[in-house]
Amino acid sequence: MDWLNYHHLLYFWTVVRTGSIAAASEELRLAPPTISVQIRRLEEQLGEKLVRRSGRRLLPTEIGQAVFRYADEIFSLGRELLDMVRGRPTERPMKLIVGVVDVMPKSIAHRLIEPALRLGERVRVVCREASPEQLLAQLSVQYLDVVLSDAPIAPGVSVRAYNHLLGETGLSFLGDATLVQKYRRGFPKSLHGAPLLLQATNTEVRRAIDQWLDRADIRPDIVGEFEDSELLWEFGAAGEGIFPVPTVLEKRLTRLHRVKVVGRTDAVRNRFYAISVERRLKHPAVVAICETARRELFGRG
Repeated sequence: MDWLNYHHLLYFWTVVRTGSIAAASEELRLAPPTISVQIRRLEEQLGEKLVRRSGRRLLPTEIGQAVFRYADEIFSLGRELLDMVRGRPTERPMKLIVGVVDVMPKSIAHRLIEPALRLGERVRVVCREASPEQLLAQLSVQYLDVVLSDAPIAPGVSVRAYNHLLGETGLSFLGDATLVQKYRRGFPKSLHGAPLLLQATNTEVRRAIDQWLDRADIRPDIVGEFEDSELLWEFGAAGEGIFPVPTVLEKRLTRLHRVKVVGRTDAVRNRFYAISVERRLKHPAVVAICETARRELFGRG
């Protein structure tokens, strides 16, 4: 009978969790060459390549992601075993591992995931943020329970998964008092030549905004482009330009950043999806996310 070397598995798990052999070396108090050798031995035993280098980081391969997930469960059970022996509470919470596309506004992600924490039982939420391609790869080997995205799976993607539309909302354009006074009248034509802060060009909403502006023959002065929505909003709050936000967040952001509405449009729609390997959702926390989003968050969007 083959036996897994759990020391080798621990070293692999720590490297993936910390992101590098150097960080794992500090945590495990072992020399980096020792850890490298043990990971190679684990790969030899399993007959699979488990990690690959990306810059200075070590990332798991597809099979490595699956092995990491099993290792995570194994060492979690080990901690519970120790707790049981030492007389500590050992009731296991339901675990929900969510992948959040890196360009999705954090405020939207929080409001989508929040219902999972309001179930009638304990839930431990683990959030992973990465590009859509990385998250779909992790979903395909069931390293994730669900992916939250601002776009459906693109045509031609080989991952077998299903899009579950959570809802959609229009856009609100916000700005400080000076910009609102100058550009509110005649919106959206007033955006012609106006200073605008926009999402990065690789986002679904940015492509939709560009198409909308082109159709209306509006040429704003784009003074900033951002991959991180919260950073975009901080620049907008400082008065650097007018900035678009999902209308479902309008009340929260006008209050939080002390800005006002320049105008709104339903011609540009923000759509949000839960992507899973199941056509029919079964995980109770994922079901709660989808049902609450459709009923409460986007029901009025």
